[in-house]
Amino acid sequence: MTDRAEQRVQAPAGPRSVRFVELSGEAMTALLDDDLDRAGAEVGVTLPEYFVTDEAKWVWQYRIGQLTSDPGSAGWLTRAVVAEPGGHVVGYAGFHGPPDEAGMVEIGYSVAPGHRRQGYARSMLAGLVRRAVADDRVRTVRVTISPDNAASLATIAGFGFTEVGEQWDERDGLEIIFETPAEDPPAPVRDRA
Repeated sequence: MTDRAEQRVQAPAGPRSVRFVELSGEAMTALLDDDLDRAGAEVGVTLPEYFVTDEAKWVWQYRIGQLTSDPGSAGWLTRAVVAEPGGHVVGYAGFHGPPDEAGMVEIGYSVAPGHRRQGYARSMLAGLVRRAVADDRVRTVRVTISPDNAASLATIAGFGFTEVGEQWDERDGLEIIFETPAEDPPAPVRDRA
């Protein structure tokens, strides 16, 4: 594993290479204040307007709460996703927190509208699964998706996820729960560097 603030991955089914840049509490606070310049200066990349939408601000507020209660969770939380070699931010992705007592981590990702359907979500997912599998504490990788989110359902295909149930999320409504064991990641994730 490389520096905790950044890691490079190649998507399993496409040419999109991305790098993850950690978003500090200071950067997320700046985003809540609609200060893209200050947030970008804090993390070293130019962040798009997408990072100050109501949806994104909900994420930043929630993650700041997590950082406050558990500063050690920082390496697991949401990061900016930078396309390479272009260097432009295409969205954000990360985990809902560090591995729980059962060794489960849940993945979350969001691609900015202008970059959707270009392979970035698969690149994000591949990188996050690779990050999870690299940690000996992780036994299960989870993703939850709304049953009508065809794009995300297609994104997880080929990553070895199996439907294991459903849940009701107060914010997102009905979600299907998918999991894959971390001990045996699918070949596309395992074979790519």
